[in-house]
Amino acid sequence: MRTLVNFTCLFLITFGLPATAAAQSDIENLVTQTGIEPAATAVREHARWQTPRKVVVRDIVGLYETLAAMEPDVELVAVRTEAEAIAAAPGADAILGFCSSGVLEAAKDAVWVQVLSAGVERCVVHDRIRSGDVLLTNMQKMSSPVIAEHVIAMMLSLSRSLPSFAKNMDSGQWLRGPDHTGQMVSYGGKTVLIAGLGGIGTEVARRAAALDMRVVGTRRSSREGPDFVDYVGLSDELQELAAEADFIVNALPLTDETRGLFDAEFFAGVREGAFFINVGRGKTVVTGDLVEALRSGRLAGAGLDVTEPEPLPPRHPLWRMDNVIITPHISSRGGNRIRHGVLAMENLRRFIAGEPLFNVVDPAAGY
Repeated sequence: MRTLVNFTCLFLITFGLPATAAAQSDIENLVTQTGIEPAATAVREHARWQTPRKVVVRDIVGLYETLAAMEPDVELVAVRTEAEAIAAAPGADAILGFCSSGVLEAAKDAVWVQVLSAGVERCVVHDRIRSGDVLLTNMQKMSSPVIAEHVIAMMLSLSRSLPSFAKNMDSGQWLRGPDHTGQMVSYGGKTVLIAGLGGIGTEVARRAAALDMRVVGTRRSSREGPDFVDYVGLSDELQELAAEADFIVNALPLTDETRGLFDAEFFAGVREGAFFINVGRGKTVVTGDLVEALRSGRLAGAGLDVTEPEPLPPRHPLWRMDNVIITPHISSRGGNRIRHGVLAMENLRRFIAGEPLFNVVDPAAGY
């Protein structure tokens, strides 16, 4: 456990960024690119906020060595494990990078927690976050473009039967007949349904529209959407829209409403031969029902970056299906990590100054 200084450089280094990154990607550019907005209320309005003296930050190997020693206004304590975070948490005004119950229980003075991912289902169950005693911010929209690219890659691979051809390469066979190539379809004019037109869903929609697809989607709270989305429905229209979709993309967070949403009843109502892509959360899908929909041919294929359980057991039937692509929850890899660093650094600055934070999570909604 290390006490750190110079918080201006902290997250640029944490995310493997050069020291010049701050000049290359500032918060104004990030707001323009992603559309994130600060909270309506300044953090200084929180009943327990005070000028922070100590912040616990998740560390990586080599972080301390890259920082210059300075007289800090705020004590930054770098930790690498949850156990170290729990040990360092007493007296901390904020925690960056951890939101487990153990850390929150130890950080009795903490007012703010910043997680380094978009998903917060493990955080919002804690009473202190649910009650608003601790403010929670996340990385929503930071990885949306690269996750959307992952979705499109899966859609293209499945619709062109690339998994089958990859298998043929393993055996050195030149097989062109329909029995060996599976279903091959063109994108033009096909309909893609995006469940969850948030940051990820909107970026998927943007790319699907560029491929001349008809784009429909659902949102929880409104029918408003970007111009490149042909129709925006509410959550209760999901099943109806699925009946006309050639591709179904799940970009929903895990909440009480979405848990087990994609079940046997849902799959029974989809257009026969549709493709299903999941980059949301594994627990939104009833895995056994998904397997049956694939076996029966109701679904032509599936691309899964998340599963339930996760990791998927080695002998699980999904591994052995030729019409399934599985990636181990890595769709956000390869993106612009500068975004994460800039947001975390800016939120830290805002917290110290008592200003409104970006990406404040609504615990009741779960995102």
